Amino acid sequence: MPEALKEIEPLQHDELDHDWFGLWARGDQTPPPGDWRSWLILGGRGAGKTRAGAEWVKARATGQGLDTGQLAQRIAIVAPTFDEARMVMIEGVSGLLAIHDESWRPVFEPTKRLLTWPNGCVAQVFTAEEPDGLRGPQFDAAWCDELAKWKHNEHVWNMLQFALRLGENPRAVITTTPRPIPLLKRLLADDGTVTSRSTTFDNSRNLAKPFLDEVLKRYGETTLGRQELHGELIEDDPGAIFKRDHIENARVSCAPELKRVVVAVDPPAGFGKKNNACGIVCAGLGVDGRCYVLDDCSAQGLRPAQWARKIVALYHARDADRIVAEINQGGAMVEQVLREVDPDLPFRSVHATRGKQARAEPVAALYEQGRVSHVGAFAALEDEMCSAIGEGQKSPDRLDALVWAVSDLMLRRRAEPRVRIL
Repeated sequence: MPEALKEIEPLQHDELDHDWFGLWARGDQTPPPGDWRSWLILGGRGAGKTRAGAEWVKARATGQGLDTGQLAQRIAIVAPTFDEARMVMIEGVSGLLAIHDESWRPVFEPTKRLLTWPNGCVAQVFTAEEPDGLRGPQFDAAWCDELAKWKHNEHVWNMLQFALRLGENPRAVITTTPRPIPLLKRLLADDGTVTSRSTTFDNSRNLAKPFLDEVLKRYGETTLGRQELHGELIEDDPGAIFKRDHIENARVSCAPELKRVVVAVDPPAGFGKKNNACGIVCAGLGVDGRCYVLDDCSAQGLRPAQWARKIVALYHARDADRIVAEINQGGAMVEQVLREVDPDLPFRSVHATRGKQARAEPVAALYEQGRVSHVGAFAALEDEMCSAIGEGQKSPDRLDALVWAVSDLMLRRRAEPRVRIL
């Protein structure tokens, strides 16, 4: 094929470049035949899922590159957040703007969250953070990206099904790296779903060799690698003390009135991409006596002043009662950098005297009893929770912060509560 392309005129070369399904797509990137309602594209990181989703939307909007039947007039674009929709699905290197030639490229209006094609077809952007945004609009096609990361996945998916009601055959394409959430499992079992699978290595010609070598060396034989590189749906690690079913069964979309709120911190020993993350988790104690996990704002690569500002901002945003921080790594430095941002912070230090698993087991028991709920979904945190804690593994910093937060709210003997002056 490369030698043959040398004989083609530049104009013909441009045309071939945009006939992606005809010349470039792999079998797993090509829409399957049949009367399906949902096309589920499961793949590892960098497997080409985004390009497949974007090309399908392009074909539905313009009729170019693939016979999809009736052209779509209104398309829903659904992502975990608006930033991810914009940076990956729309403006990314494999996104909608990049794959169109100039004559057919849609106009993107970020403030309206709208793309408009020259023929009048429009695509509206929605996020999994705002499920009710899908109430009212109607569509004949939808592209859903990273569904396994959606914060309110059940609610958003249900609202989208009500909205997919235009045209002769309304359909959705879902591009995601799999995680064992109930919604994904139901989609896989649904008669109206067709599924394509791919790995990171299926797309090796478009990925940097040093990247492939590094991820294969680091993650190739791990459970995380099977999920993130090979696109496998991995169930609970047999050695994990937290179970996904316990998390899912207690998940809620909002918390009740809270009696206490804490921000818990597991600070890193250093900074940089190769260092541990700074675990930052916010949780509250409800008037019903149950614990509610509100936020996972953990971050990697931040300097102490940066993570301190992040923690203090979360403390104020949640009107928290206290910051709880492990001091094994940083000692007095942890409190010092936080007080440099806000001198009046209520602060309690905790010192780990037992191993990570021993500290986590009482908290895992609370989850098993249904006494802890996650308000929405926290993909990275839940993946850490449902992996075995063992020697030689990456430190579960998000989990450590969660354990300190839940322990402070549910397992520590209380002094008198803080008096709020109104």
